[in-house]
Amino acid sequence: MSIDNLKAGLPEYAKDLKLNLSTLARSTELNEQQLWGTFLATAAATRSEAVFSEIIDEAKEHLSEEAIDAALGAAAIMGMNNVAYRAKHWLGDDFAQVKFGLRMNIISKPGVDKADFELWALAVSTINGCEHCSIAHDKTVRAEGLTKEQVWDAVRIAATVSGVAQVVEIEAAR
Repeated sequence: MSIDNLKAGLPEYAKDLKLNLSTLARSTELNEQQLWGTFLATAAATRSEAVFSEIIDEAKEHLSEEAIDAALGAAAIMGMNNVAYRAKHWLGDDFAQVKFGLRMNIISKPGVDKADFELWALAVSTINGCEHCSIAHDKTVRAEGLTKEQVWDAVRIAATVSGVAQVVEIEAAR
């Protein structure tokens, strides 16, 4: 089970996604934990069982159990936060000062470097389409010393994994 399996299962019309997976899996901008944590968190965010199972199997070769839990925690907490923050924005000024009222303890104690967890949260937020969270997490990771190139690699991974999940689901239904 691996990214190679995902690539092999993609049809010809998704050749660009195959090429992007190959390139991104060899990223030189991200360290190993950042790279595989981003792949894992975004695979979880796609909600595609096939994509998730392929990526987690390979991620286990590169990540500690703590990093795996943190990447999955980033996907889980952002699945909640992205919905709530988007809703606050859509509901307008009347909701600007409403207390959030949702537990988010993992953000303060993720079990990995803050920058890595925040990078994964940013990548998941891009898949979930939350502008507020994407901007907030970009600001945090940049303050933690990550570069715009590292942030962009995480976004490119999120975009590619999301596209791959879409194709996998299309082909399963086809």
